[in-house]
Amino acid sequence: MQVAPDSLEVLQPKNPTEEDERTGLSVETLKRAFLHNLFYIQGKFPRLATHQDYYNALAYTVRDRLLQRWNSTAHTYTELGSRTVAYLSAEFLMGPQLGNNLINLGIDDNLRQAVAEMGQDLDHLLELEAEPGLGNGGLGRLAACYLDSLATLEIPALGYGIRYEFGIFHQQIEGGWQVEVTDRWLRYGNPWEIARHEWTVQVKLGGHTEHHMDETGRFHVRWVPYQVINGVPYDIPVLGYQTNTCNTLRLWSAEAPDSFDFTAFNAGDYLGAVQGKMESENLSKVLYPNDNISQGKKLRLAQQFFFVSCSLQDMIRILHGQGLSINQFHQKFAIQLNDTHPAIAVAELMRLLVDEHGMDWLQAWSITQKSLAYTNHTLLPEALERWPLGLFQQLLPRHLEIIFEINHRFLEEVQAKFPGDDARLQRLSLIDESGERYIRMAHLACVGSHAINGVAALHTELLQQDVLQDFFEMFPEKFSNKTNGITPRRFMVLSNPGQTQLLNRTIGSGWIKHLDHLQHLEPHMTDSGFRQEWWQVKQANKVKLTRYIQQHNDLTVDPSSLFDIQVKRIHEYKRQHLNVLHILTLYNRLKANPNLEITPRTFIFGGKAAPGYFMAKLIIRLINGVAQVINHDPQVRDCLKVVFLKNYSVKLAQHVYPAADLSEQISTAGKEASGTGNMKFALNGALTIGTLDGANVEILEEVGPENFFLFGLTAPKVYELKASGYSPRKYYNANPELQEVIARISSGEFSQGDPDLFRPLVDSLLHWDPFLLFADYHSYIECQDRVGKSFNHTDQWVQMALLNIARMGKFSSDRAIREYCEEIWKVQSVPVPLSNYDTVPQCRFSPDRGNGSQPH
Repeated sequence: MQVAPDSLEVLQPKNPTEEDERTGLSVETLKRAFLHNLFYIQGKFPRLATHQDYYNALAYTVRDRLLQRWNSTAHTYTELGSRTVAYLSAEFLMGPQLGNNLINLGIDDNLRQAVAEMGQDLDHLLELEAEPGLGNGGLGRLAACYLDSLATLEIPALGYGIRYEFGIFHQQIEGGWQVEVTDRWLRYGNPWEIARHEWTVQVKLGGHTEHHMDETGRFHVRWVPYQVINGVPYDIPVLGYQTNTCNTLRLWSAEAPDSFDFTAFNAGDYLGAVQGKMESENLSKVLYPNDNISQGKKLRLAQQFFFVSCSLQDMIRILHGQGLSINQFHQKFAIQLNDTHPAIAVAELMRLLVDEHGMDWLQAWSITQKSLAYTNHTLLPEALERWPLGLFQQLLPRHLEIIFEINHRFLEEVQAKFPGDDARLQRLSLIDESGERYIRMAHLACVGSHAINGVAALHTELLQQDVLQDFFEMFPEKFSNKTNGITPRRFMVLSNPGQTQLLNRTIGSGWIKHLDHLQHLEPHMTDSGFRQEWWQVKQANKVKLTRYIQQHNDLTVDPSSLFDIQVKRIHEYKRQHLNVLHILTLYNRLKANPNLEITPRTFIFGGKAAPGYFMAKLIIRLINGVAQVINHDPQVRDCLKVVFLKNYSVKLAQHVYPAADLSEQISTAGKEASGTGNMKFALNGALTIGTLDGANVEILEEVGPENFFLFGLTAPKVYELKASGYSPRKYYNANPELQEVIARISSGEFSQGDPDLFRPLVDSLLHWDPFLLFADYHSYIECQDRVGKSFNHTDQWVQMALLNIARMGKFSSDRAIREYCEEIWKVQSVPVPLSNYDTVPQCRFSPDRGNGSQPH
């Protein structure tokens, strides 16, 4: 490691007039703090330090600046007893922290200079950060964007989730197939987290319940568990942009109360001595264990209950620490359930209030409903979680009793409002009794929450008309729409510095906190110099991505080609295989006519398939099979390239979004709740090809149909076609190009001569085609032809791209959070005055107090 020779001189005692080493932001102070952390935290001097040591020292240097704001925030919230948002999510796809914190602190330039003066490259150190694999896609990334906006808008908030030791998985590609490898993101530790062992809580599982009446005739239930697990909180600071507010993401790690059985060990049962530790810690090992097997279902339900119970107990601790009564719980906390994973919070909050705090049922139910709100994220009925009644009885016996009681009282309400409608009772019941009995978790969330929202206008409309229609008719006042949003701090300022600098020079930097200010770009679109400068930024971003592809895929791609990108979770409804059908259509045309002139394209895919989702994994295999053939075919490789970027992540996304020319948002209409990738691409100047699905509808409304490549059936047409008896064969027989594409897939050309490899996929399309690829194929191909022609008119394309950027103001997560605060949470901003540790008023120590990072 090369470091300036005089670096150790910086470790000498500072002049009393210099900035505080923990909080100062000047270049010299940052240099001194960096080396102090290398020396005293990493225990290394420069000659022995590794790249990882330098990254950690840099992270601790930045974290020190966060801690001042973190503690000031916690102190302010505690003293004021601020009403607080508690955001419960099974996923938080936060992405790398260092770069984002530099942006929000406003010290990226100073730190870059400080690091350079010590012989280091900031960009290289940024790449060393391991990304926490705490999410799999849009759900977790939305949660992360919302935490960023909550802090930026100075809203008191806590994020609650699970500290997955091994995250989702690290995706490798072997022989074209996805292979899941352990994601050891914690192997070097996590400098951004602080363990709070003093706030450990206990979580019960299994066992049985005991009922009795006390001397006053009051009914009591005691839960006697089979197993007790400790939940240990790990806190991560979440800083807002150019504000003192630094909120907390609190992640729970499972530990055994007794991690070592000495008696078993002395008896020679060495495995048994640590059996309890292994069983307990499995709860927070992996995100989304494969639930195709019964053990996986049990573990997944236990995970969800674990983090929900820990979080609710933590809220009660905070409540009591601030001297508030349990009766004020709903006044202190606004709890948002991010999809159905935390829906067990309805039953667990009731258990805590009734069983642990002696509250009567009606009061507890009132507090529970006033505290909870539910965001639905899916239109796929199979994605609305259900748990077998037997599994619930085995794992959560007391909660099953509570759910039965909630259901009994709720169905009485339904009966009163819709007398004699037995079919409605069956549809609304929390218990599905159509076959094997199941607990319907979305139903539980709807009944136990005071607010229910969708995440795009179309999504909310379809929830009310279809998926949750009965609940809408029962509780119309609960429903509202909150269209998703993204944070421009990560997905523009950090990811696309060239575009950010151009916008700042052109319209100022106010758009970073007020994204609607991007509309001020529109008058500049007539300036040919501005258009040319933006196009140069786009080309530079594409060159940067080509270097990544060369390094990681050993493939040379042309940065002047049209970068046609689809990066998202792999799922049949997202229709990555429709994209492949288009690629093969072009391939067939070129093979039939080598002199055909087409717009050169680089097709780029990325995303992970759930480990137990065979068809999604087969789609990945098809993409890689097609890439292998096309990329090595000398007849077409100057016109077509196909790339699959393995292990797609937030870090990789920061390279991809700025380089895209075309954004593929091609899900079957009526299936995508919202999507946020569509917003990130458009914000970075990519044009969208898409269906009228999710937030595509609202993007189209904002940018205008002339700046959006629209194709395919609408959601009503999809419903109508399916209801009338959809026949994919009809579309197949009527389209010779489609027949040729399917024949090529079936031939074994992309599967090393094996004609059976893709048979399940081909058979599914020919006989069922549940997501209507064949019905949309012709429209999609025609639309793609228009894309190719438009891209050849560079100046027109640039104007369309710039208009997309200028009209993305609506899609800021700041706007979404303001709507939640005003219409659902009823929470107001709380400005935080910055204070040093020696200026905070001294308080008598109490281990149970505190709303943030420290007991107060």
